[in-house]
Amino acid sequence: IQPPSHHFSPEQRALLYEDALYTVLHRLGQPEPNHVTEASELLRYLQEAFHVEPEEHQQALQRVRELEKPVFCLKATVKQAKGILGKDVSGFSDPYCLLGIEQRVGVPGGSPGSRHRQKAVVRHTIPEEQTHRTQVITQTLNPVWDETFILEFEDITNASFHLDMWDLDTVESVRQKLGELTDLHGLRRIFKEARKDKGQDDFLGNVVLRLQDLHCREDQWYPLEPRTETYPDRGQCHLQFQLIHKRRATSASRSQPSYTVHLHLLQQLVSHEVTQHQAGSTSWDGSLSPQAATVLFLHATQKDLSDFHQSMAQWLAYSRLYQSLEFPSSCLLHPITSIEYQWIQGRLKAEQQEELATSFSSLLAYGLSLIRRFRSVFPLSVSDSPARLQSLLRVLVQMCKMKAFGELCPNTAPLPQLVTEALQTGTTEWFHLKQQHHQPMVQGILEAGKALLGLVQDVIGDLHQCQCTWDKIFHNTLKIHLFSMAFRELQWLVAKRVQDHTTAVGDAVSPEMGESLFQLYISLKELCQLRPSSSERDGVLALDNFHRWFQPAIPSWLQKTYNVALARVQRAVQMDELVPLGELTKHSTSAVDLSTCFAQISHTARQLDWPDPEEAFMITVKFVEDTCRLALVYCSLIKARARELSSGQKDQGQAANMLCVVVNDMEQLRLVIGKLPTQLAWEALEQRVGAVLEQGQLQNTLHAQLQSALAGLGHEIRTGVRTLAEQLEVGIAKHIQKLVGVRESVLPEDAILPLMKFLEVELCYMNTNLVQENFSSLLTLLWTHTLTVLVQAAASQRSSTLASNRLKIALQNLEICFHAEGCGLPPEALHTATFQALQRDLELQAASSRELIRKYFCSRIQQQAETTSEELGAVTVKACYRASEQKLRVELLSASSLLPLDSNGSSDPFVQLTLEPRHEFPELAARETQKHKKDLHPLFDETFEFWAGEGLSLVSFQVVGGIGQCCAPPHSSLPPPGTASPPASDPQTPLSAGDPILQLLEGRKGDREAQVFVRLRRHRAKQGIGPSASWPICLLAHLPPGLPVPATGVGSRFTGTRATGEGGGHY
Repeated sequence: IQPPSHHFSPEQRALLYEDALYTVLHRLGQPEPNHVTEASELLRYLQEAFHVEPEEHQQALQRVRELEKPVFCLKATVKQAKGILGKDVSGFSDPYCLLGIEQRVGVPGGSPGSRHRQKAVVRHTIPEEQTHRTQVITQTLNPVWDETFILEFEDITNASFHLDMWDLDTVESVRQKLGELTDLHGLRRIFKEARKDKGQDDFLGNVVLRLQDLHCREDQWYPLEPRTETYPDRGQCHLQFQLIHKRRATSASRSQPSYTVHLHLLQQLVSHEVTQHQAGSTSWDGSLSPQAATVLFLHATQKDLSDFHQSMAQWLAYSRLYQSLEFPSSCLLHPITSIEYQWIQGRLKAEQQEELATSFSSLLAYGLSLIRRFRSVFPLSVSDSPARLQSLLRVLVQMCKMKAFGELCPNTAPLPQLVTEALQTGTTEWFHLKQQHHQPMVQGILEAGKALLGLVQDVIGDLHQCQCTWDKIFHNTLKIHLFSMAFRELQWLVAKRVQDHTTAVGDAVSPEMGESLFQLYISLKELCQLRPSSSERDGVLALDNFHRWFQPAIPSWLQKTYNVALARVQRAVQMDELVPLGELTKHSTSAVDLSTCFAQISHTARQLDWPDPEEAFMITVKFVEDTCRLALVYCSLIKARARELSSGQKDQGQAANMLCVVVNDMEQLRLVIGKLPTQLAWEALEQRVGAVLEQGQLQNTLHAQLQSALAGLGHEIRTGVRTLAEQLEVGIAKHIQKLVGVRESVLPEDAILPLMKFLEVELCYMNTNLVQENFSSLLTLLWTHTLTVLVQAAASQRSSTLASNRLKIALQNLEICFHAEGCGLPPEALHTATFQALQRDLELQAASSRELIRKYFCSRIQQQAETTSEELGAVTVKACYRASEQKLRVELLSASSLLPLDSNGSSDPFVQLTLEPRHEFPELAARETQKHKKDLHPLFDETFEFWAGEGLSLVSFQVVGGIGQCCAPPHSSLPPPGTASPPASDPQTPLSAGDPILQLLEGRKGDREAQVFVRLRRHRAKQGIGPSASWPICLLAHLPPGLPVPATGVGSRFTGTRATGEGGGHY
């Protein structure tokens, strides 16, 4: 239905203009609040609203002034009264009203209250033919009449309205009146009536109003004025007034119904109001200007239009204008509500009913057309578009709920059905419009792909708007799920065009076409992700399994991803200056670019997210393979870049800086590669492919690739760290060599200072330039190398006590340096077997000869203590030390289970006792027991005393004759008092090469005391050579000075141990 035009022909506009001027010129009554008072202002407004030129306006105004005046009328409605006087004996009255207009020609109106009240004003002052009377309401004090009268008058300035209220007095007998008597007041009325004429009515009060004081419409309660002061309070009367015209002289009023003329005037003025707001770039809110409101109010009042007809005219005018002018649809809600409230079908003529039905159908059709095109009519770029659409839907809903709409348009389909059909049609039209918009200028498969991609992206954007904005509006007003409906419609349209395009592309996919198809694939995935949950009940959608259309493009996508990443890696390395990014970030720019590059690969893999599990596994394998290959390529490129930058550098420190950065970059790369399982979602992939792959295939493929790449990176990192370590190892070796060769006068602490300063500088530098993992690896390499150098230096300086002492102190400080208070290597990494052996060797090498001799005997005591076997026999000794006399008393009791060394199967044992070390007791000679012939269990029972001052250290028992030797421990360590048999130690060949102490002593050629000790050890060892030789048994007891020993002595049994060149035997 085409919307009716709001424009009138020149003839229609001239007639309407004449009627509007006539209304203003013959205005009656006082102006309403907020209405325009001056007629000139209203005339100027009408001139603007009708677009009339000034000259034409003056001519029209002159013609209207020459027209005959209308008949002025007062439309008075007597509604009711309350609280009137009771004039009858019963206490009630039978009220009725007389009313009319008094016209005093030539007499200026005065206040009605200023003149003397007159009895029977209406009857005496207004002709009977101009007097009107209401019905009589019997026996009441609150009568209700609701009667309307039309009272004509000529001049409003000299006219006044009069209303008298009377109590009808009927002729009744005294008996009847006494029967109605209720109180003394009623009896008094009976006597009063007896004095007046029979049939004379009683005056109840009157209302007198000047017409010029009235507004065009009045609706008030007026007090009834008394005739005398006897009863001043006579109640109130509810009156309604309206100043109207009859027999208007305008052509429009004579030729057209008043309702039609008012409708046209309303349409003309509202059109002007809307146009004025649009010219000022504002939106009309439905409020009329004071001028328009005044003119329309006067016109409707003068033509005596009912509220219902005014509401209907407003609806017809607004609904027509809404279809041609832009203003809020909410302006239609008020007339809809008014018509619904006052609707009575019989009040309208047939042509009015048809007009109203046509307006309903026209607005419904226009509203549906807006809804069909809501995407363009209500764009979201305009902030109030959602509110405007919601307002339109509310208007349509309210209109379709009207009783008038149901009666006049009974065959109209339900509004939700109509709106749904409009939305479906509009969605299809919008899609085709967008398809035309994206139509490429140049025909080609690549251009067609770009156009299709733009179309799909527009569809996604539209669905987002439907989901976030429009769906809520349609669902709240009409319970329509716009988003679900739009998704179903658009996905079918998109699927058809995408399938046609991929079929046209075929299997031969160029790189450019592959890029276009990938973007299209990603857009389709995003479109499918918008699928509403309700659509699951709709069965299979056209876009289900759309990925199969793109299978031929997968190789192109994977190759393009690798090529782009490789180019980015090459460009990043070429631009890298191998300088750390910052104090905390120790890798260079290329490592950051590489991380971004790998992140982009992972992002591409997540974007692809291929639905088929088996194919998804193969795609992931390819991504991992390409990533690992890029990592190795990066290692080669970054090393080449370092060689390129350092080739012209004379500063070796700068080259070391670059090497540190290269190693850090590789370490950063290893961290990035290690995140591949998370970035590529291997765990989720494993769950997906578990049913189609053999068990362990994922581990054997993906994890094997990753571990291989990490191993390669680890090798590259170790190589780089090894190179850095080699540069430092040379300096460490030089400083250790210098440490050994420093002159003897330099203190050891001062001698190691150059080495420690060198390490402090270099290690601080490396710690600053290397990440923690690589720095720890460097420390491990340097520590291992340093120990090796120290071992070599210690081996070359075995005979130098001074050099060995320096190396010992150096080792101690190096341990502290490499540990760095927990920031360096942990103790378990420092205390290797090499370190512990070196520490023991340097401890011995740095010791003096006497300290070595003491250590030798301590080791013999330890060896004897660990000997438990008595295969060589045992000797029983009792010893005590007298501190007051500084004497050691030794009682040699017996021996047992000695070895038979003679040919006769027996031995001739005796015991030799000495105090060791000999340099502490140079004047004490060895003591011997008696020899016992052919006795393997001799009983000696001999006592020996030795002077043992502060130098007393050890006592040695040597049993000669086939037993061996044993060493006694310190007296404080001996067992409790009693006797004991120490096992004999096993003698060996002279000067065994296994004892490091004897080797060190033997190497000290210039030390006479060391040489004497070694010769003595050699001599005793030689005594044990030969099948019939006598075997010494040595008992060593460590007796520190100042320790008290019980006077009763301590007895011990020692097992023998063979005398050895190394010092044999342990306690």
